[in-house]
Parts: sequence; C-alpha cells; structure tokens
Amino acid sequence: MSDVLLFTISLAATVLGLLGSWGAYRRRGAASGMRGAAWSMVPMGAYLTGLTKFLADLAFSPVKWAGVALFGLGALLYVVSGVMLRSGSPAEDEPRRKSAPKEPKSAPKGAAKSELESRRTTPGSAVDPDLAEIEKILKNRGIS
Repeated sequence: MSDVLLFTISLAATVLGLLGSWGAYRRRGAASGMRGAAWSMVPMGAYLTGLTKFLADLAFSPVKWAGVALFGLGALLYVVSGVMLRSGSPAEDEPRRKSAPKEPKSAPKGAAKSELESRRTTPGSAVDPDLAEIEKILKNRGIS
C-alpha cells in the first residue's frame, strides 16, 4: 500500500476519533474525553512508527501469515510444555519411578508409636485430631 494512502487513513481516523472524544468530553466528562483522545492518537502513532505499513503488508502476504502461524504454534507448544512440566505428565514420570530408590515401608517404631498416641481421640469423637491439636495450641496462646 502506498504511504500517502496509509497517511490519509491514519490522519482521518485520528481526526474522527478526536471529534468523538470532544463529544464524549461534553456528555460524560473529562475522563471519558481523555480516554477517547488517547485511543484517537493510536492510528497516527502507528503510521509514524511504521506499524501501519507492516500491518498492511502482513494482511496481504501469505508468507508473513505463515510466519505468524509458526510463531503462534511455537508459543502454544511452549505453554503446553510448561503445563506438562508443572503437572508431571505420566510419560516423563515413568523413568524417574524406575530409577528412584524405594522408600522404606515402615517408619521407625518409636516415632510411629508417639505419633499415633498423640493423634488418638475418644472413639465416638467427631473432631479431627489435627484440628483438635490446632485448637489446643490456639487456646494455649490465648487466641480462641
């Protein structure tokens, strides 16, 4: 597209936007007018930075669209791989399971007994032992 045509379109969009901003200022106040004026500056700023020419060339070029598609595919693959790494996909966990040393099946007897004794409650109690312990700590500190 020619530069003269792009300049004319950008200038017209900016002027029309500024006129609409003036109307918004009169009807809804200064904040709406300033917001409209800010958006009105975008087309002329895009022309002056060369973004308009790039976008016009992009719209009519299949090669550039192929590049945009590859960029999007790369971004999508990156995001999906990040999700897979966070959740720990089964395909990647398999080698780790085989090489990881097995944990002992039972804990030391002294530690297990004391833990069980501290968690015991009366048989008919509906209170969770962990919550009872937290309540006890809070009462000792005067927070209840």
